[in-house]
Amino acid sequence: MSQQPQDFHGQCQCGALQYRVSGTPLTLFACHCTECQRQTASAFGMALWVREPQVHVEGGELAVWTRSMPSGKTMACSSCPSCGTRLFHQVQGQAQILSIKPGTLNNTRWLEPVGHIWTDSKQPWVQLAQGALQYPQNPPDFAGLMAAWSAQHG
Repeated sequence: MSQQPQDFHGQCQCGALQYRVSGTPLTLFACHCTECQRQTASAFGMALWVREPQVHVEGGELAVWTRSMPSGKTMACSSCPSCGTRLFHQVQGQAQILSIKPGTLNNTRWLEPVGHIWTDSKQPWVQLAQGALQYPQNPPDFAGLMAAWSAQHG
């Protein structure tokens, strides 16, 4: 695994919106729920949690769409209004935590999820790393995922 950078950058697919993150991520996990599969048009989505004040967006305004989650909470999904690339998610009630869609980072070589959620709906061919945390659905809280990230990345 590559060294985690202290400052990292990302952008949408067309390059109209760019962002910079200053600081240390809180965790990185993969989500195998059917909503993430649909949103990514892939087998799973990934979430890189950071503190919202650490994120600085340049190039314009984000388009925001909201959806209901199985928990009953609302998630704001932010994307580029030009190309539609999903950049961020933020769950209602988690005002200080922003979830970056890490495939939008300019350098993704250091990314390795410490856990997997909603494994009950993962595709059968997906192999999970030995030792990674696994939750059949949403974990009761995300403290374990954050502790695992902190242990690996100090």
